[in-house]
Order: sequence, then C-alpha cells, then structure tokens
Amino acid sequence: MSVKVLKHATIYTGDDIIDDGFVRFDDKILAVGSMDDFKNYPGDEVILATGKTIIPGFIDVHSHGGYGFDAMDGNPDEIDAMVKKMTQNEGITTYFATTMTQSNANIEKAMRGVKEAADRNPVIKGVHLEGPFISAKYKGAQPEEYIKDPDPKLLDHWNELAGGLVKLITYAPEDDHAKEFEDYCLAHNIVPAVGHSNATREQLLTSKASHATHLYNAQREFKHREPGVTGHVMLENNMYAELIMDGFHIVPDMLQLAFDQKGPERVELVTDSMRSKGMPEGESELGGQKVFVKDKQARLADGTLAGSVLEFPDAFKNAMKFTDADLYDAVLMSSVNQANEFGLESKGGIAVGKDADLNLIDNAANLLETYSYGRHFVRNAD
Repeated sequence: MSVKVLKHATIYTGDDIIDDGFVRFDDKILAVGSMDDFKNYPGDEVILATGKTIIPGFIDVHSHGGYGFDAMDGNPDEIDAMVKKMTQNEGITTYFATTMTQSNANIEKAMRGVKEAADRNPVIKGVHLEGPFISAKYKGAQPEEYIKDPDPKLLDHWNELAGGLVKLITYAPEDDHAKEFEDYCLAHNIVPAVGHSNATREQLLTSKASHATHLYNAQREFKHREPGVTGHVMLENNMYAELIMDGFHIVPDMLQLAFDQKGPERVELVTDSMRSKGMPEGESELGGQKVFVKDKQARLADGTLAGSVLEFPDAFKNAMKFTDADLYDAVLMSSVNQANEFGLESKGGIAVGKDADLNLIDNAANLLETYSYGRHFVRNAD
C-alpha cells in the first residue's frame, strides 16, 4: 500500500487538537503533527485537506444490520457486504455485529457467519450478544419465547463458535443465575451490560455490570423511590452508557441530562440499527417480526420501537445538536470511549502505530470521506 499524506487539516486526535496539521499513513499511522514539523518524503501521495477536519473512524458496538442485511441471518457474504456499506456510507471503521434474542440454532448460525465474515473483513472486531438472557418485562422488540436464564456454558459455546469474538453481552443482572455468568464474562474479557432489565438499584450494586445497553430504553426506569437501571447508571460514574441519539428513542432533554450526569468520557454513541437502515421506507423484519419504517422510525405493529434506522454520521451530529457536547466531546463519544472500554488499542485515536482509520468532515460536521486501514472511501459514492 502506498503512503499517503493528508495535510493542512484540523486534526482531532482523540487526545488533542491540531489546528494546521498533517497525517502520514499506509494501513497504519506513520506520523501526525503540526505543519511546522511536516517533512516531504519521495513517493508519498500528498493530499491537500484544507478546510477539512480529520477525526478517528467511528466505532459502533451496537448495530444489528443495515442495507437489507442483518447479522442474525448468519450469511458471511451479506455481513461482509453490509459492513463495507457501513464503512463507506457511515465512516464506521470498527464494528460489533449485534445479535438478538432468538433460538439457539439461529444464534449459532449467526456466530458462525460473523466469524467467517470477520476473517475477511477486519472492520468486524467483535460480537455484541443482545439477549437472550434478559427480562421478559422489558423485552422491547425481543421475542419473549426465546428468553432464557443466564447460562455460562451456553455463552461459552457461542463464543467458541464466534472464534472468541464475543466482547459485549446484554443481560438482566437481577436473575438468580447471573453471578456465575458475570464471572465467566470477566474471565473471558466480555463486558457485562445491563439492558432489557427489571433490576433495582440494590440488585445492581452487587452486580458486575459495567456498561448500559441503550440507556433509558427497555429497562426499569428512574423513579423517586427506586432509581432502577437508569438511575443506577446515572449514579455510577465508572459505568459506560450507550445512547441512541436519533431524537425518537430519547427526547433531547433527556439526552442532555445523561450527558450532564455521565460526562463525555462515559457516553457511547450507538445506532442500534436494523436491516432497514439505508433502505426505502415500508415493511421490514426484525427477528421474524414485521417492522414498519416511516419518518426515520422503525416500529413493531403494536407501536414498539424496534431498533433504529439511524446512521452513525447523524448520531455524531445529533450529539452536538441535542446536547452541549462540542466536537471534541463527540469524538470521545463516537470512538475514543469505545476503544478504551474494549481494549481496542489500535483504534479510537490518531497516533503513530494505530490503524489508519480516519474520517474527514466539513465545517458543519458532515462526513465526507473515510480511510479504513488506509483504504479510501467517499461517502455515498457508487
């Protein structure tokens, strides 16, 4: 791969802001700094990036699908094609394929399919198992007939099928079987995430959950006599909280409250997108259930929100639209925090030795171009 240099750009590295800088890279970042320190090397492809801002590539740890495909289908060709679309159209350079509550056979198929797709596509860095070890009371759009008690042996089997890719699991910590399950997760570098849960604050204080799946949504809500899941996550400073910033799942005032309480270092933007993302409005599908997409909302027949059709660049811009977050904060929430939480040492920043995962945005924070491992993508190009 030839060496490229982007120069005369504003650079948000994840640690710092360089007002007039350059990035030199092949598949890895070779140099980054101020134009005062820039050196020409023969053979480099030099690209003028005046008026553009370079930020780290986006990391989505909760996304079921998009562009007509879903990770649960277990088709490696389709998963690979879907993730390539996400990279080109959304600047997602690290992806956790997300499952849902389904039969054992369907989850096994998904694990095999994701592993095979990840063997081809290095953007796929993990699996997020959303269920089936959840609460029926807060199942949301998860089919109740497949809900199970937490089972470390079953999780171990699925993780083995996925080649050890399971990095995050959404479960209900209030279940009597949760303690052994949590111990398994921590021993295998799987982050336990409270979600689709009816847990009380008292129950959560003795749990090992360190992450909250789509804060506010499908969980015991905050009340004045019982903080519930939402209140617990707000009160525990070290917990990471996902937020779906589409303006539908959570109203802007409540997004601001979460941002104020958690701070930009503990919020992670996610899409929770489903197969109908990037597709025309109309009827779609999620876990064998009919879903109806209209006005950028995806709902079951009974009106329940069913994932989203949110694209990551919109989540990124909405973070600054719906809260007091500035661009530096949005970079933390879209990439840096995810890399820190999941130990993705080569991701989540622009520094020598990290993967050349770069997004170029304009002055209005619109995504223009993406480099993933140094490979160039222009947004929405055919």
